[in-house]
Amino acid sequence: MATIEDNSPFSRRSSDSRRASESRREGRRHAGGSQAILERQLPQNVQAEKAVLCSALLLPEVFDEIALILRPEDFYDEANACIFQHLMSLHNSGSRIDVLLLVEKLRAAGEFESIGGAVYIHELGEVESTAAHAEYYAHIVAEKAILRQLILASTDVLREAYDPTGEPRQVLSRAEEKIFGILESNRQGEVTSIHDVLQESLDRIDARMDDQHACGGLETGFEDLDQLTGGLQKSELVILAARPSMGKTALAMNIAEHVAMHGRVPVLFISLEMSAIELGDRLLCSVAEVNGNRLRNGTITQEERKQLVKSAATISLAPLYIDDSPSRTMTEISANARRLKRHDGLGLIVIDYLQLIEPNNSRDPRQEQVAKIARRLKGLARELKVPVLCLAQLNRQVEASRDNKPQLSHLRESGAIEQDADVVMFVHRDEYYQTNEEDRDQVRGEADLLIRKQRNGPTGDVKLTWIHDFTRFRSYSQKPYEEFEAYGSADF
Repeated sequence: MATIEDNSPFSRRSSDSRRASESRREGRRHAGGSQAILERQLPQNVQAEKAVLCSALLLPEVFDEIALILRPEDFYDEANACIFQHLMSLHNSGSRIDVLLLVEKLRAAGEFESIGGAVYIHELGEVESTAAHAEYYAHIVAEKAILRQLILASTDVLREAYDPTGEPRQVLSRAEEKIFGILESNRQGEVTSIHDVLQESLDRIDARMDDQHACGGLETGFEDLDQLTGGLQKSELVILAARPSMGKTALAMNIAEHVAMHGRVPVLFISLEMSAIELGDRLLCSVAEVNGNRLRNGTITQEERKQLVKSAATISLAPLYIDDSPSRTMTEISANARRLKRHDGLGLIVIDYLQLIEPNNSRDPRQEQVAKIARRLKGLARELKVPVLCLAQLNRQVEASRDNKPQLSHLRESGAIEQDADVVMFVHRDEYYQTNEEDRDQVRGEADLLIRKQRNGPTGDVKLTWIHDFTRFRSYSQKPYEEFEAYGSADF
């Protein structure tokens, strides 16, 4: 009888079929296990909920601490949630928390009988609890609420994964948003004494003096800018805006390069407009000082190629990370930044540019979309305690103004950008607007960085030198302008 070889097509099909059957059985087993888990009672501790309410009724002063930990929706039992809501109402109105006042509130709302009436109120009074332990009871209730939120969020994720209504990437993004939403909503309010604040301030001053830094934040590589702003400060949202072809991407790359290469600080550069390879070419030409146009044309010399290879070896050691996905929501940007912060550390986020960030709700009016994005950028800076440098477009009104110099009112699509930003600065080059060649020659290579808002410092102008061939800015005092007259001046 002929035997079938192990490597025959029939054998492979049989093996594949067996694996598929096993996979289906495993899937059903997991689904059954998941269903059994979901049918279990949600985490709760009704006794702790009663102890919280009893503590508040026995010693109303503890409600100040309880209110920082709990919200009505954290209670599993609806009657307890209802009672807590009315206790909070009494507390917020300045009334003293009292059993009689609570009963009156419940009666007025028509909820006295639904919570169990006088019997349940009497039952609360007999709960074995100590008012001094109110915070401990409140933390137990809060922890159970977090577990329930996780289970409900995970159930939603499971349902979406089985029956997706969008792309898998969108499902994953929404899943991450739900989980991080739980974390954000459960952060407790805390206050810090001025003693601790000043101690941290003095420690930071000592650290600055030890490092002999001229500024307290991240140095940008532009001395005059660092002197005026103190560098890029933690938790600040910095907006760098300009009309197209002014060089805002180049300036952002110059800053990111300096922070990553010279400061050895991890930088996340999110490019929604240019690909990673384009940014790589630009960065190489900028550092190696090789003409970018000749690099694209393939007409560079062997000596210039050696410069590029040498620069590539240096740049490759820098902690610079590029995300060039063409469409990103704030949820995805935040998730990427958090991951990088956890795994490799993070000192600066650069986003190019704000108006290309996808809104979470495309049906909102455009101004509202941009306002929400600006608020979340500021929130991300505060959460991760890093500066966020975000590029932005200006509207055409700049070109209608007398001197073509941008103002805060020229920020495109939303005044909320100006409100949420800690620093707003504009790139301006006169040569861009000069139509006469002679006039253009007089301002060729000159650029201004106009700081028009600084929440914690002065405003003013910083003069820079623009080198078109290398798509690079330099401090104006670094080299005399005459040394760069030979370089091109075409618009960027």
